[in-house]
Amino acid sequence: MDGLSSTKRKTKSASARTRRRQSVTIKHVAADAGVSLQTVSRVINDDASVSPAMRRRVQASIDRLGYVPSIAAQRMSGSRSYIILAVNDRERTIADWNARQGVDWVDQMLLGGMLKCAELGYRMMIELVDTHNDHVERELRATIAALQPDGVILTPPHSENVLITSLLADQKIPFARIGSIATGPGIPLTMDDERAARLAAEHLIGLGHRRIGFIKGSDEYALSEWRVEGWRKAMRAAKLGHANLLAGGDFSYASGENAARKLLAMKDPPTAIIASNDQMALACLEVARELGLGVPSDLSLISFDDTPIVRFTLPPLTAIDQPIAATASRAVELIIAAQRGEPLPESPVVIPASLVIRQSTGLAPARRAQ
Repeated sequence: MDGLSSTKRKTKSASARTRRRQSVTIKHVAADAGVSLQTVSRVINDDASVSPAMRRRVQASIDRLGYVPSIAAQRMSGSRSYIILAVNDRERTIADWNARQGVDWVDQMLLGGMLKCAELGYRMMIELVDTHNDHVERELRATIAALQPDGVILTPPHSENVLITSLLADQKIPFARIGSIATGPGIPLTMDDERAARLAAEHLIGLGHRRIGFIKGSDEYALSEWRVEGWRKAMRAAKLGHANLLAGGDFSYASGENAARKLLAMKDPPTAIIASNDQMALACLEVARELGLGVPSDLSLISFDDTPIVRFTLPPLTAIDQPIAATASRAVELIIAAQRGEPLPESPVVIPASLVIRQSTGLAPARRAQ
């Protein structure tokens, strides 16, 4: 009986503490610190005009009272919403979600972006916008009006949509352009696509492969051509012919299947293929099985993205690991720096990618036979 009463007392006490914390407002903090509401607001909003001594005084009251600043309190200055908005392609994102194929681009964005926002006192929201929509400007204006974001992260193909970038620039909203190095407003960031493709090709060349095919991504994305150029540079540096080893794709499984069949039906087919994303690489793997080709005994295969699914294929796929989380995190940092008027990098920010070697790559058949 006493144990039950003790539990009830503890629960009641915890509830009372929660109610007390919820009831603490910015007015209580101002009264406790003996300052104005505006001063507390400036401390909450990290205003540079507040002296260190005053900042410590107000922060002590915040800590003592257990005050948690609300978005409304943070907006008292009238200049910040403390929201960073990430805009992703609606059609492709919804298709990936519906397919449930393990694509984790949005998850990785949230991992990097949300954690960095939380660290810096911001919130991150994701909005899906159809870049092909004739009403893309109106749609984005409505979103901005509703959320009043302090900054925006654009992902491909939005990052190179002039309608979108011009709108954000006109409204003087700091924004980052992931996967874009085109001239114009915004903060450009890349995930090292050209170097990553070169890294993949060099790995295969080091294994003795001389016929290395490449499946390109959608022409809507500038990074598709960057990856092709990285492959070309590696092939040229090794003095390897490659003019007929490029196949077109659009990042879909079906396009990867068509490209793989085209490459592997050649009179002198490649002994290795680099696919520009995981879906097309999975298609290559299936086509190889249908044709009776062993991976990697007959055909080595490298993918881009390194989403969870490629770790559980047979064999697990060697892949370029794109630093999506790190890129989103850096984008948040740069947007907040721009919001504060701090200097920004003069050239595009490059977040290095890496090659994760698994069991889908091996010695070229000719070298294995020696």
